[in-house]
Amino acid sequence: MTNPSPHSDCRKPTREGVVRAAGKIAALLPPTPVLPLVLPSGATVWCKAESLQPVGAFKIRGAWHRLTDLSAQERGRGVVAVSSGNHAQGVAWAAARLGIAAVIVMPSDAPAVKLDATRALGAEVVLYDRRRESREAIAGDLIARSGAILVHAFGDPWVIEGQGSAGIELVAQMIARAGGPPTRIVAPCGGGGLAAGLALACPDVDVVLVEPEHWDDVTRSLAAGQIVGVAPDAPATACDALQTMATFPINFAVMQERNVTGVVVTEKEIRAAQRLAFSALRLVVEPGGAAALAALVAGKVPSDGRTAVVLSGGNVDPAAFARVLSGED
Repeated sequence: MTNPSPHSDCRKPTREGVVRAAGKIAALLPPTPVLPLVLPSGATVWCKAESLQPVGAFKIRGAWHRLTDLSAQERGRGVVAVSSGNHAQGVAWAAARLGIAAVIVMPSDAPAVKLDATRALGAEVVLYDRRRESREAIAGDLIARSGAILVHAFGDPWVIEGQGSAGIELVAQMIARAGGPPTRIVAPCGGGGLAAGLALACPDVDVVLVEPEHWDDVTRSLAAGQIVGVAPDAPATACDALQTMATFPINFAVMQERNVTGVVVTEKEIRAAQRLAFSALRLVVEPGGAAALAALVAGKVPSDGRTAVVLSGGNVDPAAFARVLSGED
């Protein structure tokens, strides 16, 4: 994808940028809680509840860092973003607070709760067919006509750094509550913005990303040593937030350098994790937000007592969530 904004092309994300982003977030929002959870195996993991952010997902972090670094002239041009819903709400929330016009390109099959929330925050929503149209082409056309700034969901250094601010919070919280920093952080992965940010934030911590089956392009890319995409006929997943066709070089470079690894979970394992988060923590977690926890519940990633997991979002359709809780597999 060609990014019309020079910002994304002029530098690499850095840990210093993550620390600066964390300072911005700390001045704006309280830290999301870190909650202990005993797994069915008896092991304890520490859950970073990003589902409790004002927009229901961690995406508010990268959006705020990105938009607050825009110049006055750039803010006047407005922003364009592409998202299935969580990044959309993060950008819309930040744009409304900063007085910036925002247009979000969203798939027509995105959960209604995400579409409605994005519009309620004041952003203009442009719908597209996920299977037949290119969101990048649509966004590029909007930017060419308006001169707006692209705020990419994951392939942007500011966004990566902003997402990494969750790791800065997490380390301090676990030192205070778990007797030391995390030895391992397990996080859901779509395009790799969160995983890359955490890898920068926590250079001495083992970062494991988790993807739903058939959408494990980042896991396969890291194993192959080069970027590979999702099969064009990949079946849909309940993890709408994790349906990205391929990671970007800016994300892949960070993850590869930090030896990030990935695992894959099934739809059934994800639903089991959603039910556990609700019953044990009283948290509503969307499918994509529960993917990392699913890997721990299924025993695909070990826990040593200082393993942390990111519950990345809670924007789930109420009827769909009710079916999950009822055990309708």
